[in-house]
Amino acid sequence: MATPNLPFWHPVRHADRRPALVARGRIKAALRRWFEGEGFIEVETSCLQVSPGNETHLHAFATEERTEAGVRAPLYLHTSPEFAMKKLLAAGETRIFTFASVFRNGERSALHSPEFTMLEWYRAGEDYTVLMRDCAEILRIAADVAGTNRFAWRGATADPVAEPERLSVDDLFRRHAGIALLDATLVDGAASQTAMAREARRIGVRVADDDTWSDLFSRILVERIEPAILASGKPVIVDRYPIHEAALARPTDDDPRVAERFELYACGVELANAFGELTDAAEQRRRFELEMAEKARIYAECYPIDEDFIAALGLMPPASGAALGFDRLVMLATGAPSVEHVMWTPVAETGRRAT
Repeated sequence: MATPNLPFWHPVRHADRRPALVARGRIKAALRRWFEGEGFIEVETSCLQVSPGNETHLHAFATEERTEAGVRAPLYLHTSPEFAMKKLLAAGETRIFTFASVFRNGERSALHSPEFTMLEWYRAGEDYTVLMRDCAEILRIAADVAGTNRFAWRGATADPVAEPERLSVDDLFRRHAGIALLDATLVDGAASQTAMAREARRIGVRVADDDTWSDLFSRILVERIEPAILASGKPVIVDRYPIHEAALARPTDDDPRVAERFELYACGVELANAFGELTDAAEQRRRFELEMAEKARIYAECYPIDEDFIAALGLMPPASGAALGFDRLVMLATGAPSVEHVMWTPVAETGRRAT
């Protein structure tokens, strides 16, 4: 029954959504059992942090703490539990996971909500490719609990038990855009932006005067690469991102131009983002400063660097970590039309009733 114009709390609307909501709880319980069986400990992280994250295009919700002495200190709702969980790795934890409510401002669509649930997990001392196996198992568990052999969204389908296809970003750009992404003219020096703009125009992708290399990379990814991924019919792992597109990941051992970063897609929907974690504190600070300088240039704002996080990197062991959009996983497993459909109480939107 289609009931999009009713508020989520209307009995008719709730009855329409309830099967997916019940499935959500069952999928979460099954994933908890699997992680615990793998030797993980579930942790809880504070939503309030001194820094919400230091990525150029992430926007946070800001607030402040008021002490009894009248001092006011800025705080932010976290955009990810990443900083807090890495501090726990520095403290000595080795396998941890969490289902965290996270907050991102300016994001609302069928795939986005200002508040959503992130499943995040870390393995100390283990290679990031192990996380690929974790992701495949998570898809299978969700499908089994939901009683489906097919993930579906907006006409696209994917087999959740099929072994994910692993492709490098360079392979995908060569195959679907005809761009040799790692050619020296495209990745080295100030001229790389001009070369990237030339390649974008050649394949008919819009180029604006103020576009950065990253802007062009993202636009080509969205317009040329993601549609090809959508047509795959099975999960796809997009691996080995250019190093400057992976602010918290370490370089690969065999090629410093690319990072130990992958993203998991199903039905063309990005589900997970994973890293072999960067533990070089000086390099991490340098990257954060570059990101915040770019944020200030584009948006006239920036966020502070969490100095405790930088200090913790000095004690953090080699580790790998992944963040998965839990609402999106449930959406695909239940065939729901949006992430809000699988949230018990969606965030109300000003001027519009939540659906």
